[in-house]
Amino acid sequence: MPAANNVPAAKATSKVPAAENTLRILKLLASRRGPMAASQIATSLGLPRSSVYHLLAVMEENGFVLHLHEEQRYGLGISAFELSSAYSRQEPLSRLGRPLLASLVDVIGESAHLAVLHGRDVLYIVEERAKNRPSLVTDVGVRLPSHLTASGRAILAALPKSQVRALYPNAAAFTARHEMEGAIMKYSALSSHLDQVRQRGYATEHGEVTPGFGSIATAVTDHLGWPTAAVAVTFLEEKLPGDQWPALAAKVQKVADDLSVRLHGRPAR
Repeated sequence: MPAANNVPAAKATSKVPAAENTLRILKLLASRRGPMAASQIATSLGLPRSSVYHLLAVMEENGFVLHLHEEQRYGLGISAFELSSAYSRQEPLSRLGRPLLASLVDVIGESAHLAVLHGRDVLYIVEERAKNRPSLVTDVGVRLPSHLTASGRAILAALPKSQVRALYPNAAAFTARHEMEGAIMKYSALSSHLDQVRQRGYATEHGEVTPGFGSIATAVTDHLGWPTAAVAVTFLEEKLPGDQWPALAAKVQKVADDLSVRLHGRPAR
């Protein structure tokens, strides 16, 4: 049976077919915007269903796939996200992103950073501090809960809702740095907020990380629209009126688009 969706068929001479087919399943799931049924995976790759179920079971045990029981479909798991983030933490993303962020900081006079998703957290891999601006908690190597940050919200909003739900299965997944009105502490609030991010086109944060400081972020995405990272700027909210946020967001989006092109060859949109 010919392979579908440009996914190459497994080589008959492979000495480790199980390993090869495991990688093929991961690549197939990574190429889709949403989870797939096991039968779809088997058909797309030309594999026996029994083999696919066995491989998916092992991958699920190790966190590389997530079984959505209600939908009877499989999506990428936390371990797969961590592998992606591990690549993103290395030199290619940092080296390509740092000069773009430096140029952005020169233009806007505010600090900027680049972050990737790491489990439920965002991990900051580049920070460009503006001259005469205070130091921030978002230093390189710092991890913060993604639902609290503009960077994390930008990335989460670009993920399928089923993946976001998998990352936040219950109330225990939510934490806060300090008490504040309107804090996102349950999935329904997060889901509603991410809908607003998608409609607006960029993510915001109002003092959830550091009181008095706001942030604007947009996602860096691949050609399928899958989020690779997020570009964000942080500033004292009292110095930037709300009516100026969209214009600043457009500058941030331009940098995210440029980085997407450098990483993947073309922008998502």
